[in-house]
Amino acid sequence: MRIERFRYLAPAAVLAIGIFLVDTLSSLQFAVASLYVVVVLVAAQDLDRGGAVVVGIVCALLTILSYIFTHGFVPNGTAALRSSVSLIALLVTTMLVLHRLSANQRVKKVERERMNLARFFPPGIAEQLIKARTPLSFTRCQRAAVLFVDIVGFTEFSSNRPPDVVVRTLRHHLRMFSDVVFSHQGSIDKFMGDGLMAFFGPPLTSLRDATNAAECAIELIKAVDSWNRRIEARDRSLRIAVGIHYGEVIYGDFGNEKKLELTLIGDTVNVASRVEAHCRVLEASVLVTGEFMDALSAEGSAELATAFRDEGAHMLRGRRDPVRLFSIRGPSCEQANCAWRLPRQRNSSNHSGNRQNQADLSGCRASRGRGGTGGPRLSYRKRGA
Repeated sequence: MRIERFRYLAPAAVLAIGIFLVDTLSSLQFAVASLYVVVVLVAAQDLDRGGAVVVGIVCALLTILSYIFTHGFVPNGTAALRSSVSLIALLVTTMLVLHRLSANQRVKKVERERMNLARFFPPGIAEQLIKARTPLSFTRCQRAAVLFVDIVGFTEFSSNRPPDVVVRTLRHHLRMFSDVVFSHQGSIDKFMGDGLMAFFGPPLTSLRDATNAAECAIELIKAVDSWNRRIEARDRSLRIAVGIHYGEVIYGDFGNEKKLELTLIGDTVNVASRVEAHCRVLEASVLVTGEFMDALSAEGSAELATAFRDEGAHMLRGRRDPVRLFSIRGPSCEQANCAWRLPRQRNSSNHSGNRQNQADLSGCRASRGRGGTGGPRLSYRKRGA
């Protein structure tokens, strides 16, 4: 491996010795030492900036040594001029090589940054981060839409299937989730088993963060529904749960010197995770919070907000106060939810008291108040109206 790495250095050394012998022993009346620039160029293929400087100094010393062997310490006008020309050529060549090596290092660094950022950010945001030289190594507080998506019942799905089928299915869905998130200008925080956590906003916020998150959730449902229609065995169909919340998050890199992770933390992340888990209670594919709906309103996405219906206030695990939730409604998402809605109808008697409370809460019209963005809230009718 080391021989392959330094494959240009040995020829450069042989060439330098040959130039030195010709310059010292021959009686040619031209600047033979100027050929040392070829040595610098060849050796630079294997060396970094420090190595190129060392090669340039060695070639300059060989030029001076050859002049001393030939003419001694007595100045010789023509010979001294030729040696000076050779030294100047060496200096210029070494400086050009250093400039080229620096440019190559910058290009490689940018490519590494692009590859690292492409794992978490969509291509457009990754390019903006690289061009803007945005530092990601310090903690900041920003508003964001946080989305959790999880494959429901994947443990049961994988329990009676070959490992290669399980892995292939999981890889396909995670890749599909990632593509949908990136296509809506979202970023991936982490993969978690059979799901992922994504966010819309940091580090470069926009005026469509909540809108992009809502469109992403709808597209996720459509993508999974499309996959279910393509497979032959209907018992292999899968469902997903998507939970979204909007609010303040703490964004930065966390960990130690051996392992750092660029991630979001904070109450907004916790609520979004609880909302996604509550999808199983309400048998809904997509649940969002009232703060998220306020953010949609503030962004001017009133038409998109009509795709959601009010589910009322619910107590989420680990929360002291009830959280107002909204689920998706619409032809495409209703088709994807059909397998979820039927059990709900059969078990409606078990939730009648809870549904009445929700109807009371959702029947109120909200005009303006505290929300995720501080903007005007949309007015919602209670479910079924």
